[in-house]
Amino acid sequence: MSLDPFPRGRAAIVGAATFGQGEAPGYDAIDLAAQAALLALDDAGLKLSDVDGLFLCLPNDFLSGLAFAEYLGIRPKVTDNNRTGGSAFLTHAIWAALALDAGLCDTVVIAYGSNQRSNAGKLVSALTSSIHERAYRPLNPITGYALAASRHMHQFGTTKEHLAHVAVAARQWAQRNPEAFMRGDLTLEECLAARRVADPLGVRDCCLVTDGAAAIVMTRADRARHLARPPVYLLGGAEEITHKEIAAMPDLTVTGAARSGARAYAQAGLGPKDVDVVELYDAFTINTILFLEDLGFCAKGEGGPFVASGAIAPGGSLPVNTNGGGLSCCHPGMYGLFTLVEGVRQLRGEGGARQVPGASVALCHGNGGVLSSQVTNILGTAATL
Repeated sequence: MSLDPFPRGRAAIVGAATFGQGEAPGYDAIDLAAQAALLALDDAGLKLSDVDGLFLCLPNDFLSGLAFAEYLGIRPKVTDNNRTGGSAFLTHAIWAALALDAGLCDTVVIAYGSNQRSNAGKLVSALTSSIHERAYRPLNPITGYALAASRHMHQFGTTKEHLAHVAVAARQWAQRNPEAFMRGDLTLEECLAARRVADPLGVRDCCLVTDGAAAIVMTRADRARHLARPPVYLLGGAEEITHKEIAAMPDLTVTGAARSGARAYAQAGLGPKDVDVVELYDAFTINTILFLEDLGFCAKGEGGPFVASGAIAPGGSLPVNTNGGGLSCCHPGMYGLFTLVEGVRQLRGEGGARQVPGASVALCHGNGGVLSSQVTNILGTAATL
């Protein structure tokens, strides 16, 4: 008997929302997540009483699946609190699709919220160094990403200017997004002159520290067609974990996205040339270059010249991080769920000034740890089924 490894298009995202992006004083993380969840349900035309599947993780509660159910006053049949860092929520979407297809639940909410900016005022990482790395006094997580950037520079001739092009393109998209936290002008010269944090990465190579929440609602395709918003179907989803600490990464220039992307493409029956819009987890500028290469949008080692060509900026051949990404839109500790929200908005034609005309396929990609966990989701409109 042949088994379909992934229920292509049999589950769909029917609601998506954000809340409190930037600064949201007075809210705890769970408050923010709840507000986003309620907005996403309203977007879908559904009620809390419809929810019987709950997937989330919060930055300050390792039993947040239980706490969130209690907070919302619901009794879900299925809950998942899987934590792989910022990639977790794209993993949640995969398992939600499987649970829906198996009939274990009917309506799933995937949510996240963080008050990191209001509460801590700085980037807070759950990463801890082992005895092998501790002697080098790493500044987690940026030290690991700086190491990967240095290796890419050494091996392929990538430059700080190439990295700066990533930050400038993200800011150009953010300027078209009224929800983005940083919308002022940003030049290559300003990026290059910015304070170094962990060489070769400067301040503008690093994600924002913001508050914010996001949520999506998923259900089976047969039900999705009768709800308030146009369904966005999950066509493929795959993950790959290669290590925990950067010292154990097999190759500093190749991430698990090379394998998660290949499997997600195969499930979707699509390839890089079919993708209209790309939403990547850009915690640092090197991420965008690595993921564009590993996901097949340019050859290995050519990511720097590719971004410098203007390809990923507004008006370029490959729209990337159309909301401004973690570099200019928001980054409340973990950014992964925001890639899905923006992918949905693009495929529903709701991008406003940043809308990609005729977008029907979106690739959303999450990253966790120090390039440790990679998860690729491919979304499509009804025309792609």
